[in-house]
Amino acid sequence: MSEDPRRRRAAQNPPPPPPPPPPEATPVPVPSQEPATAPVAQPANGAANGQEGGYKLRFCTVCASNNNRSMEAHLRLSTADGRYPVISFGTGSLVRLPGPSIDRPNVYNFNNTSYDSMYRELEGKDPKLYKANGILPMLERNRRVKWGPERWQDWKVGVPRVGKRIMAPNGNISDGNVEAEYSTDFGHQGTESGMVDIVFTCEERCWDAVVDDLLNRGSPLNRPVHVFNVDIKDNHEEALVGGRAILELADALNAAAREERDAWSKGKGSAVNGWDEAHPHAREGFDARVPDILAEWQERWPHLPALWTLAWF
Repeated sequence: MSEDPRRRRAAQNPPPPPPPPPPEATPVPVPSQEPATAPVAQPANGAANGQEGGYKLRFCTVCASNNNRSMEAHLRLSTADGRYPVISFGTGSLVRLPGPSIDRPNVYNFNNTSYDSMYRELEGKDPKLYKANGILPMLERNRRVKWGPERWQDWKVGVPRVGKRIMAPNGNISDGNVEAEYSTDFGHQGTESGMVDIVFTCEERCWDAVVDDLLNRGSPLNRPVHVFNVDIKDNHEEALVGGRAILELADALNAAAREERDAWSKGKGSAVNGWDEAHPHAREGFDARVPDILAEWQERWPHLPALWTLAWF
């Protein structure tokens, strides 16, 4: 038998050597799931409260239930061009919202009931009724602004508003959202110290409650605070008008405060601690201008009667 020609060709042309093994793959680092810590920006000269755009007064808005008028003003102040530091409260013993009849209101506790839980409860009861009377749209706005209504008399002035919210002592939490933090509130930046410079109330009885409470506290911090009342009827339309009026007054007050603060620091470099720490001599120029600012504002808003006093925390 003759030799297979295919074997002869294979012997003459041996197969090429196998290719070298591929190099080991270099492991690709997996990015950490931990969020990077951004450097903390320092405020520029003339800035304060951790805010951009120069000095800003810190505001507080107050109505009876911390739902309608104070929340509209809270929203206006915190989302305006100035984006002011702002917190808000109610002065009532309970949060009361309209119900199916005048003698059947919906009642909730301050400090431990969220706007979201109120919304879901009323939507489950009668969505047509509470949408028609404006309660659901109001609560929808509120739950985007902050967690829930707070009571002025329970506010611990000077206690930092950072981390998790302080709930009512011995209160029954009405829903599971107890991990909410102050930082989620509109206008939070600048209010971390738990102090404000200006309080706006939206009804005379609320102004009385705030001033009486400040007197009863005995001014332990000896910090001045200007308390204004802008009398606003408790309905959604008037709350919108009142919110614009309060923002205009806040702009005028802040402009004057910025001028007086700059004047105080002139010739002292960056030494503005006297103003920022609310020393009376540092702020007396601003305090003296407040009545004139209010009088000019009142001429433009004659249908919103106003009150004012200087009090202390």
